[in-house]
Amino acid sequence: MTGKRNYQREMDEMLHASETPAHVLLHACCAPCSSACLERLAERTKITLFFYNPNILPEEEYRFRLAELHRLIAEMPLPGEPVTILEGRYDPERFLAFAAAMADLPERSERCRQCIRLRLTEAALAAKEIGADYFATTLTLSPHKDAPFINEAGSAIAAQTGVAYLPSDFKKQEGYKRSIELSKQYGLYRQNYCGCPFSKRGEDKE
Repeated sequence: MTGKRNYQREMDEMLHASETPAHVLLHACCAPCSSACLERLAERTKITLFFYNPNILPEEEYRFRLAELHRLIAEMPLPGEPVTILEGRYDPERFLAFAAAMADLPERSERCRQCIRLRLTEAALAAKEIGADYFATTLTLSPHKDAPFINEAGSAIAAQTGVAYLPSDFKKQEGYKRSIELSKQYGLYRQNYCGCPFSKRGEDKE
């Protein structure tokens, strides 16, 4: 069963197998989730944070979350090479084109799965464009997200695009708890919904 895989161990083994720090394009959903992931990866990887989240509405919310990510990188001391932020295109119409028809579905439904596939596909394409060794996502840090599905989707997209996917389950080893601690330390804005207007109705925290 895929649910029994230890994704965090797989990630550690893949990174330790590299003789030099691997370049990871890390899809970032927000600053709070990114904080603990960065802390775990920075010492042994070169990180490009990729902010592609067309699901976040309204645009003011999107811009504020992006600004918080920039502030975190500016204020959080991390070992290794400086972390860079790559902003993807903000195209909410692309998200709404499929999500609006599934507005009444609950969280973790096909609406969410398609949203995750979209973001991971764009992450893989961005990783290929900049020549990163792997693409990954901070989404597995959230206890509200389906880590086995995210990793399965990432592996499938890797096979389609030819870019290696770095499996993860960042909430393991108290990763989610650590993100809360770092959010308090840096005064980060912690949103009370994933990003889309449909998740906002249920206030589904990242």
